[in-house]
Amino acid sequence: MGRIPSESEGTPPPRLDTSTAHSARVWNYLLGGEDNFAADREVGDMIMQLFPDIAHIARLQRRFQARAVRFLADEAGIRQFLDVGTGLPTANNTHQIAQQIAPESKIVYVDNDPLVLVQAHALLTSAPDGMTSYIEADVRDTEEILEVAARTLDFSQPVALMMLGILGQVPDSAAPGSIVNTLMGALPPGSYLTLSDGTDTSPALNQAIAAYNQNSADSYHLRSPEQIASFFGGLTLVRPGVVTTSRWRPEIVDTSSEPREVDAICGVGRKD
Repeated sequence: MGRIPSESEGTPPPRLDTSTAHSARVWNYLLGGEDNFAADREVGDMIMQLFPDIAHIARLQRRFQARAVRFLADEAGIRQFLDVGTGLPTANNTHQIAQQIAPESKIVYVDNDPLVLVQAHALLTSAPDGMTSYIEADVRDTEEILEVAARTLDFSQPVALMMLGILGQVPDSAAPGSIVNTLMGALPPGSYLTLSDGTDTSPALNQAIAAYNQNSADSYHLRSPEQIASFFGGLTLVRPGVVTTSRWRPEIVDTSSEPREVDAICGVGRKD
């Protein structure tokens, strides 16, 4: 089966605004990637000066993603993934981890950053028995996401909805909880929500994010752990529940070096 064309394939690449920082590119810089520009690096350096642990939090989120996808593909037997807010391709993307375990897995990526669209070919390299596709859409465009994703995914079978760091980019005025409910509402019982976001539990991080919001094309909205946990309403949480990203099923190699608490939380919930 392999890959199928992205919804934007055949159209000219979008014009990149390299003069202003963008979230996906700043995150890429914090992870040590090369898909970023001077404006992104400048903002990334500013955040790290105000809150040095931000790069560590970024790495912890990637490790959580890997552990969660392995759990979903292996223990939970999930074969379909809807990854909203994909970010720039790096090592150990969702399709790579899932298809290592189950080569027949299908993955749909969703993002609206122009550079992610340019790099989407890296996300469309599927195992021969599986399938990957890419949708250019904003997380708030739930009807479009579901309509297009249904061309690749079978919504009569369980799907894992991945929302890593994306709801923080949605202000409260846009009702992020309703976005989650709409997307999960379209998925059948046995589906899962995997979610992580930064918390407002550190004054230094709050200050760093405020500075980021003043210097970026988009804004990030830190929330209390209770607010983030509420996005799992109606779902059965997988143990250990909603916890800091360093505490969700850490691998043995991680436990000796990672801090026990960080200013970001995550969880995986099952729709019954």
